[in-house]
Amino acid sequence: MPATLRRTGLPTGGALIITLLLSACGLAETAGTAAATGASAAEQARQAREIEAQVEQQVLDAQAEAKRLRDEAEAASQ
Repeated sequence: MPATLRRTGLPTGGALIITLLLSACGLAETAGTAAATGASAAEQARQAREIEAQVEQQVLDAQAEAKRLRDEAEAASQ
């Protein structure tokens, strides 16, 4: 048994458990970061879909306005 473990009075199993618990904290942090990154990516995808829908509506509105102006110009020329 290493001298440091003998000095603390912890059995080897106890040291192993403490090591695993401390390691799990890092894993939890990593998992939390991954979850936040995933949520951020999902939010970005949602925003991209919203922007795409807005641009699509603007194109449709512009096409409708152009048609209206053409129809007015055609009616005025007759």
